[in-house]
Amino acid sequence: MSDDNNDYQPPRVWEWKEESGGRFASINRPVAGATHEKDLPVGKHPHQLYSLATPNGQKVTVLFEELLALGFSDAEYDAWLIDISEGEQFSSGFVAINPNSKIPAMVDHSQPEPLRVFESGTILLYLAEKFDAFLPREHAARTECLNWLFWQMGAAPFLGGGFGHFYAYAPKKIRYAIDRYAMEAKRQLDVLDRELADKAFIAGDDYTIADMAIWPWYGQMALGRLYEAGEFLQVESYEHLLRWARTIDARPAVQRGRIVNRSIGKPEKQLRERHEAADIDGVLKRT
Repeated sequence: MSDDNNDYQPPRVWEWKEESGGRFASINRPVAGATHEKDLPVGKHPHQLYSLATPNGQKVTVLFEELLALGFSDAEYDAWLIDISEGEQFSSGFVAINPNSKIPAMVDHSQPEPLRVFESGTILLYLAEKFDAFLPREHAARTECLNWLFWQMGAAPFLGGGFGHFYAYAPKKIRYAIDRYAMEAKRQLDVLDRELADKAFIAGDDYTIADMAIWPWYGQMALGRLYEAGEFLQVESYEHLLRWARTIDARPAVQRGRIVNRSIGKPEKQLRERHEAADIDGVLKRT
């Protein structure tokens, strides 16, 4: 490849000859499957979550904490850290529950046979249906909630793998890529800001799994926490999105859920594994 990205001419047949560079280069590869044998740990609770405190991981831990806050004791869970920087998502145990090797993934041991659930949106929908919570029953309201849940699934790759990668992680700053994805990120922020102008939450008056899916990405972007790009994207200009983001950020269950499986930052603010409520209580007392 030429050192000048503008001069790169794709070959007729692409071959993987070298790492692409960047923060996650050592774990990126063009094939699936396990790279090593390792079983996953199993704790005492019905739900075994294998994750990391990325925005996708936070969606699920926030929902678990919201369910527990409502009194659903059967929503207890063990959260095990999957260190993607070390390639733990390619272990034989993890690949068995998510062939796509992406966090989060979960196994529900309360079923007659342990049931794997992977993809963050699927896990949110699965738990909401299981506990009949945070998902409207009425047909139109349920449909609107699912509209936004699946909007997030389709939109976030442009924010994360697109804007976030080229702005924060790519080994070279490529103006075309950053401009292209910054434009799309701002368009998405504007979509949300306009929707939230006249309603409390993204699907209407009620807080739902759609909010839990969107907030870790777009809410934290609005709060200036994602990619340190708040000023670059002028996030403070999205007043309705920012109001929504702050409202959700203030929820105790959200504050609890967002620190589960955290492995970066100050050691006293990390919670690599969660096995009972007291684990989170200990971290919150230190922050």
